[in-house]
Amino acid sequence: MTSILLTGPAVESLTLGEAKTFLRVEHDDDDQLVTALIAGARTHVEAQAQIGLITQSWRIVLDCWPKYGRVAVRPGQLQPLVAARFSDFSGNAHVIDTQGFVPDRDASALSFVPWAVPVPGRAAAGIELDVTVGFGDTAGAVPESLRQAVRLLVSHWYEHRGLVGPASAMLPATVSALIAPHRMSSL
Repeated sequence: MTSILLTGPAVESLTLGEAKTFLRVEHDDDDQLVTALIAGARTHVEAQAQIGLITQSWRIVLDCWPKYGRVAVRPGQLQPLVAARFSDFSGNAHVIDTQGFVPDRDASALSFVPWAVPVPGRAAAGIELDVTVGFGDTAGAVPESLRQAVRLLVSHWYEHRGLVGPASAMLPATVSALIAPHRMSSL
């Protein structure tokens, strides 16, 4: 299974103003840096937890259907299934009715009846599922513990931006602890 980002989040899980307040930065000289650190921290938290924080679109590519009729969607926080397609032997894409899939938002998985879906003709990447993931469209929809993990990463990277070595590579243990309850495990 391959996950491909189609459309990233429209906003970040932390505003520039919130980050600057947390960092106690009162000047505008580092605004570009702090903005980049926010995006990097969000991406890091999403990768560690295997979930999307803010609403975003992904394409899940499969070689074949799982025989038990369940596709784990990673990154998680599954919202609706937007589109489903399979490719025939000639490589032509055909639409599959999304009503045949039941989203399990808690497990971030799609269930389906295995014998009711068409078998792809291509041996590799013959199935594409377009999904929306994330807690919501605004920073306020993201759990506060994950927003705090983003804050702590921004702060850590801001304070250690000039260092190379163990001090800059080590992340605060609290970041992992804040992410752990939200981490999606692989099936």
